[in-house]
Amino acid sequence: MDLKQFSIAIDQISEEKGIPREQIIETIEMAIAAAYKKDYGQKGQNIKVEFNPETGDIKVFQVFLVVDESMLRKEEEKKEAQKKEEKKEKEEGEKKIRFNPLKHMMIEEAKKIDKNVKPGDEIKIELEPHIDFGRIAAQTAKQVIIQRIREAEREVVYEEYKNKEGEIVSGVVQRIEKGTVFIDIGKTNGILFPDEQIPGEHYRIGQRLRVYILKVEREPKGTNVYLSRAHPKVVSKLFAIEVPEIAAGTVEVKAIAREAGSRTKIAVSSNEEGVDPVGSLVGQKGTRVQTVINELNGEKIDIIEWDEDPAKFIANALSPAKVLDVELDEKKHEALAIVPEDQLSLAIGQQGQNVRLAAKLVGWKIDVKSEEALKKEKTTSKKAKEEKTEKKQAADKEDKKEEDDKKKEQDKKEKKEQ
Repeated sequence: MDLKQFSIAIDQISEEKGIPREQIIETIEMAIAAAYKKDYGQKGQNIKVEFNPETGDIKVFQVFLVVDESMLRKEEEKKEAQKKEEKKEKEEGEKKIRFNPLKHMMIEEAKKIDKNVKPGDEIKIELEPHIDFGRIAAQTAKQVIIQRIREAEREVVYEEYKNKEGEIVSGVVQRIEKGTVFIDIGKTNGILFPDEQIPGEHYRIGQRLRVYILKVEREPKGTNVYLSRAHPKVVSKLFAIEVPEIAAGTVEVKAIAREAGSRTKIAVSSNEEGVDPVGSLVGQKGTRVQTVINELNGEKIDIIEWDEDPAKFIANALSPAKVLDVELDEKKHEALAIVPEDQLSLAIGQQGQNVRLAAKLVGWKIDVKSEEALKKEKTTSKKAKEEKTEKKQAADKEDKKEEDDKKKEQDKKEKKEQ
C-alpha cells in the first residue's frame, strides 16, 4: 500500500467533506473490523481495529466485557426473560447480562490477564491480523466507509448550519418546484417556502440571493435548512452587514415592524454620545439604506429614532407624518396621535399601513385624529353636554311644577273636607 497516497486521500476527504481526519481514520478502523469479522471472526464477537496511517500497521483485538456472578442472569431468569422480563429490565437501573463467551469474560479469567481489572471494565486480546479479505468482506468494508462518511458529513452540515440559525447567508437558486425555491447555500440546499418569500418577488435559476436561516432540523435523510426572505430580522441583519456601527455595538436596533415587499419601520438608538443612529443607517448620500432597499427589491424603509418616552417614540414612529401631540392612556395601553389636517392621510397611510406598522413597532394601540376634527369633536361634545344639561334642567323644572300643582290640589281638597 502506498502510504503517502493513502494519507493524501484521507486529507482530501477531510477537506472536501469537512470531516476531522481522526473521524475518517476511525471509520477505516470500523470498516477493517467489519471485514475481518466477516472472513475470520465469529458471530457475536466484538472486534476492534487500531490502524496507524503513518506506518500502515494494523492491530486487531477481540474485546470482552468483564463480568462477575452478580451481573449474570440465572437459568430461571433466562426463561422468564423470553416472556416478560425484558420490559421490566428496561425500567431497572442495572440490566443483567446473558453470558456469551464471545463477548464476556468472568472476573477470575480476566484477573489472569490484568490484576487491576474490575467488573464492567473491557479487556482486549490481540488477534492475528489479516489484510487479504474476500470479495464479500471487502464489499462490507466499503459499505461501512460510505455509510459512516455520509453520517459524519450530515452531522458536520447540521452543526455548521445550526450555529448559523438567525443569520444571513448568500446562496444561488438551484431549482423551483411548485413555488418552493431550493437555494444552494454551500454544503447543502436550503428550502424557501412560498409563505417565507417576499410577495411579488420572482426567482430564476442561477439568481444570487441573501437569505435568513430560519430553522435547522435534523432528519433521517439529512439536514433540512429552512430559509426566509420575509422575516422582519432579514432587514435588521442586512443593516448589520452594511452598517459597521451596528456590528461594533455603537448603534442598536431596538424594534422592527415589517410588511414584506411593501414597507418596514426600524427603530434604532445610539449607545455612544455624538453618534446619530438614523444617519448611521442612512449612510452618506443614502448609500447604506439604498443597498438594503435594492436587496429587498425596492421595499420602502422608514428609519425611526427610538425614545424611552412612549409619546415621543409614537410621534417618531408615525414618520413621515408630523405629529402635534400624543395623548396616552397608560391603563388601556392606547395612544391618540394628533396631526395637522393635511398630514392625516400621510399618518394613516395607504390602507392604514403607516399607523398599523407604527402600532406594531411601539407595541401600543394608536388612534390618529386631525387637530381640526378633534376641535370639532370637543365643540360638539361641549354643545351636547350643554344641551343635555339644559334638557335636564327643563325636566327638573317640569317635575317641580308638577309636584307643586299636586301639592296645591291636595291642599284644596283638605280645605273642602274641613
